[in-house]
Amino acid sequence: MARILSGIQPSGTLHIANYFAMMKPMIEYQHDHDLFCFIVNYHAMTSNQEGERLRNYTLEAALDFLALGLDPDKSHFWVQSDVPEVTELTWILSCHTSLGLLERSHSYKDKVAHGIVPNTGLFTYPVLMAADILLYQAEIIPVGKDQKQHVEITRDIAIRFNNRYGDIFTLPEPRISDDVAVIPGIDGQKMSKSYGNTIEIFEDEKSLKKKVMRIVTDSTPVEEPKNPETCSLFALYRLFAEPQKVENMRDRYLKGGLGYGEVKKELLGLIWEYFAPFRKKREEYSKDRGEVMRILKKGADRTRAVAAPTMERVKEVTGLSYSREQPQKG
Repeated sequence: MARILSGIQPSGTLHIANYFAMMKPMIEYQHDHDLFCFIVNYHAMTSNQEGERLRNYTLEAALDFLALGLDPDKSHFWVQSDVPEVTELTWILSCHTSLGLLERSHSYKDKVAHGIVPNTGLFTYPVLMAADILLYQAEIIPVGKDQKQHVEITRDIAIRFNNRYGDIFTLPEPRISDDVAVIPGIDGQKMSKSYGNTIEIFEDEKSLKKKVMRIVTDSTPVEEPKNPETCSLFALYRLFAEPQKVENMRDRYLKGGLGYGEVKKELLGLIWEYFAPFRKKREEYSKDRGEVMRILKKGADRTRAVAAPTMERVKEVTGLSYSREQPQKG
């Protein structure tokens, strides 16, 4: 089985773009892949330095994954900071990463352009991500379209390291689903916690209704035909509706006579029904958070066992393991 790895930031409450772009595929992969799935709380510190919030978001993300169907017995499931080897490897890789490579990061430039105040962690984010991937010799990395470059940077770092020291790291390949490459938020931009335009996975019914009704649409009159391919509302609708319903809605868009308010009401019902069975399971996990933490601790222990051989080899070839016996001279 191919080893597949991806992580998610607990920088806020998880939303439906997180679910369709990363969580749902990862949960499906656990049945026929060697799955490594983790909560990247070190990455979240680039935007959240409030300890209690980060702690809560981390546990809430774990609850979401377990409620949505991730089986810790069929996967490696852990919190990033519970495997200290990743920060050790990050430093080693940073010493083999050129400044120019990081300066070309589109994600960094995009966040700064949107008014996010940059810090060193945000700038070196791709090196930490490379350590996350290379430490476990991951082969396939499911990512959103905006994260593809980070996997390419990981490959560049690994190739440079391997050229110097031998075949130490597996070169990962990105896997991107075109269907969910970019999921729009309620304002029409890419859905992101950073932009405050999300619909949360386990949104309460009143809040969900408010957000769905705020989804931005154009000013095309009801009687006029509408283009479903440029409509954020339709893009969200197709995530939840069955294929035949999607085609029927597409036809209604093109024929005219359809009001956006009608589509929003239907979307509201689809979202609420979709997550209903998971909502009950999440309530059960919420009542026993000690069990959730035991699951995460067990997952971290299993994951560290996988990381150990890679770190031993890295420290050996870089000279950080200095205590081994040296050959006698003469």
